[in-house]
Amino acid sequence: MMMGLGLLTVQAHYPKLKPPVCNIFLPTSNCERVSGRNAVLLFSAIYLMAVGGAGVKAALPSHGADQFDEKDPKEATQMSTFFNGLLLSLAVGGSVSLTCFVWVQDNKGFDRGFGLSLIAMLLGSTVFIIGLPWYRIHVVQGSGAITELLQVYVAAIRNRKLQLPDDPSELHETPMDKEAALHQEFLPHRDVYRWLDKAAIRSNKTESPNPWKLCRVTQVENAKIFLSMVPVFLCSIIMTLCLAQLQTFSIQQGVTMDIKLTNSFNMPPASLPIIPIAFILILIPIYDQILVPFVRKFTGIPTGITYLQRVGVGLILSSLSMAVAGIMEVKRKNVAKHHNMLDAIPVLQPLPISVFWLSFQYFVFGVAESFTYVGLLEFFYSQAPKSIKSISSCFLWSAMAIGYFMSSIMVRIVNHATKGVTKSGGWLAGNNINRNHLENFYWLLAVLSLINFAVYLFVATRYKYRPSTVNVENEYEVTH
Repeated sequence: MMMGLGLLTVQAHYPKLKPPVCNIFLPTSNCERVSGRNAVLLFSAIYLMAVGGAGVKAALPSHGADQFDEKDPKEATQMSTFFNGLLLSLAVGGSVSLTCFVWVQDNKGFDRGFGLSLIAMLLGSTVFIIGLPWYRIHVVQGSGAITELLQVYVAAIRNRKLQLPDDPSELHETPMDKEAALHQEFLPHRDVYRWLDKAAIRSNKTESPNPWKLCRVTQVENAKIFLSMVPVFLCSIIMTLCLAQLQTFSIQQGVTMDIKLTNSFNMPPASLPIIPIAFILILIPIYDQILVPFVRKFTGIPTGITYLQRVGVGLILSSLSMAVAGIMEVKRKNVAKHHNMLDAIPVLQPLPISVFWLSFQYFVFGVAESFTYVGLLEFFYSQAPKSIKSISSCFLWSAMAIGYFMSSIMVRIVNHATKGVTKSGGWLAGNNINRNHLENFYWLLAVLSLINFAVYLFVATRYKYRPSTVNVENEYEVTH
């Protein structure tokens, strides 16, 4: 990431490495696109930051969770607090970047803004390195984690014609003793995805075991757990799709509205995402320090509610936020119509309505984020097979990445489907947001999110936690 930020700083500083300055909000402006070597430099910097960011986001949550012992009830509760604190720290960093850094970029130049980001990354890396002697480092034993999962699916297919034994104890498993328990994980057999049990059938006891034809029961159970996590993973994609649309179109809405905070201070449009982050900064401490201890008294669950319940609350709130966004867009357009400003120039001719009307949709989505994303981090880490816990947070970031990609596809599909009923060629196709139909798009997302929540309920109520988690939560008869 530091290499990418360094390249962006250099490119933003030297005029020869970037296109001429241009006001993109003027209808008559003809801004020059970046091209040639400058484009190569720009995209190289962006992709370096993407690769670096992927590494940090994938490793940091799991590394932090590894500092706690799940088997210790006290540390298990502390681990939940860590995930809340992680989201809180991300919110703090986001609030600084969306206020201080954006102000520097708008008033002092992008080169100084990127330079400050580079310095911040350097300081963060230094602090992380200083802590190396005190970290708990978990070393994964055995063959590749992904390979072990693939072996189960391949073995189950190869043994598909074999008959399952009536007694699961006849399935293949490494003899468990004290020494083996120190180096290997042992999970009890469960009656789910029984077709995968065929991977643990030994057809010929005289043959030497082939890992692509014969697997341990624990290995099979881990494959079952991984497979059962996939539907939860898929249900989390729609929420990020909504987040991407909210981030994109709220800025377009904001530049048409009154952005004055005081007579002498305006909120830059790029700082609008600070609104949900501000709510997260307030909500996370309240949730972790007040709500969780209160709910824990009734449920007996260390985290207050289960991981899947927390995710579900966020998913239904994301649907509500899209509905609220649609209502706010109707209000904004009504103001534009009432003042005959449908063709007003953004920023230069702001509508007489405060940008803080957008805070309603951001508030609801901010609450949704604090529930769903932390819940997903906890869920994936606690449920992932031991061998892949170190990359378990990748499930969340992968779902978010897919959601962002799908958001672009969604816009194209909607524009194509509605091009015949609008003059602009689609609900979102026109350059003038005042004459588009963004409110209809938001309501469509609300309906899709509601359908997604219904599917999630079906999936979550049938999910069976891995033994180490089910033992705790089933004791209180609250698993979902």
